Amino acid sequence: MRDTKGKLNRRSVVTGMTALAASAAFPMPALSQSLFGNLLGNGRKTVTQEELEMNSRQAMDAIGGFDPIVSVDTEFNLQRVAEYYERLTAIGGWPDVPESIFRLGLGSDRKPVRDLRTYLAHTGDLPQDTPLIEEFDAQLDGAVRGFQARHGLQINGMIDEYTYWAMKVPTATRLNQIKLNMERVRGLEGRLEDRYVNVNIPAAAIEAIEGGQVGRRHTAVVGKIDRQTPILRSRIHQINFNPYWTVPVSIIRRDIIQLVRDNPNYLNEYSIRIFDGSGNEVPQSAIDWNTEEAVNYTFRQDPGAQNSMGHVKINFHNPHAVYLHDTPQQGLFSENARFHSSGCVRVANVAEFVAWVLRDSGYDIIDVNSRFASGERVDANVSNPVPIFMTYFTAWANRNGVVSFRDDVYEFDAQGKVDFPEISA
Repeated sequence: MRDTKGKLNRRSVVTGMTALAASAAFPMPALSQSLFGNLLGNGRKTVTQEELEMNSRQAMDAIGGFDPIVSVDTEFNLQRVAEYYERLTAIGGWPDVPESIFRLGLGSDRKPVRDLRTYLAHTGDLPQDTPLIEEFDAQLDGAVRGFQARHGLQINGMIDEYTYWAMKVPTATRLNQIKLNMERVRGLEGRLEDRYVNVNIPAAAIEAIEGGQVGRRHTAVVGKIDRQTPILRSRIHQINFNPYWTVPVSIIRRDIIQLVRDNPNYLNEYSIRIFDGSGNEVPQSAIDWNTEEAVNYTFRQDPGAQNSMGHVKINFHNPHAVYLHDTPQQGLFSENARFHSSGCVRVANVAEFVAWVLRDSGYDIIDVNSRFASGERVDANVSNPVPIFMTYFTAWANRNGVVSFRDDVYEFDAQGKVDFPEISA
């Protein structure tokens, strides 16, 4: 984030801010207190770890609840916060944060703390009448954690680089996001059933919804900017336990060939076998790795601990050959920006998600975990195929006036794209 002279460098919204991004609470006309008002008093010099954890819990509670990202109420909730944003934009928006707030945290005691307080009072993270003192106290820590939670950032109470660049986004940009996403949600009117799954790509997050409420939330890993997860609508119809992974031709061409050139033992290390068009296994030595000959063969990874799909593959019909799946790379779920896949979607806590999908098919969480542990290849059909939407929402709001933002990772906001025939047809 800093150049060789130690100065902050402005990053683009796509690469500088976390792609997981923002839920920001903005005070509605009837609210006189911050939605993230801290229960701790002002001016206290000593803050316990328990109090900091309370701040984090309050921040997460404000963006949590049962309201889905996409529901029949999303447009109404966005309209409410749009009215506030329009008024705020009309008077010039929130103040630009100075570079001097970078790296502020609990215990800081200097003038830039006042600038940070002024900014957070405009965004709704602090009460609008908050005293502009220069102490970074427990209340301000709670406000920063609230801002981070609402932007999908690591909740640490520090003005780190991701938090700083999230604060640099102008009010008018956020208002534009709200309006674009109001149009997007209209494209789903009449298509949301009682039970469905929403994969929101900009948030890299999954919600399992039933009866208008979120039953489960799951962190996800979605497609890279140059290998995008497609927008689509389908139904989850089958679960493959302990699956083989057939490597897509695009990955053979883009990745596998070079990996084998760099490490001739790569395929053996990851239990990947090669087959010809007749299903006969082919030795690696039969292929000229200095060419793209490998794309003429089928590469298949055996089930096991290193399988790229982990314990399970979740299938739904679509022309892009994408699916949801487990992963052995669990550490990816803790990252701010989770855009690492080649189009498919990896699911955190996948056993609970699969149990929810197979609820009416004779499975519970114990059955699912038993299948995982057995290592046995089993295909389970979903008796009531569950609708699944892969959507692109960079702004939404809940009934409490908390508006969430996500980074425009695929630049659909920049293009003004609101119509997605794949989900609205």
